[in-house]
Amino acid sequence: MPVRVDMEAILAARGLKAREVAAAVGISETQFSLFRSGKIKGIRFATLARLCAVLRCDLADIVTYQFDAGDLERPEADDDA
Repeated sequence: MPVRVDMEAILAARGLKAREVAAAVGISETQFSLFRSGKIKGIRFATLARLCAVLRCDLADIVTYQFDAGDLERPEADDDA
């Protein structure tokens, strides 16, 4: 799935550290680090909203999607939907 997370530029532009953002959003530094690296399978919309509010940005500023025809395939019954 070609969903990419890139918030390094926004963190630098805002002069924020990962620790500060994680605390303001209400998640652990570990969870924030996993999100930044794209190594999570899901995130709550409420968490995304808090993240955008803290960073004063739109979701499209930190998360992008590049079309992949494989994303149109139906998942197997035992896969996460």
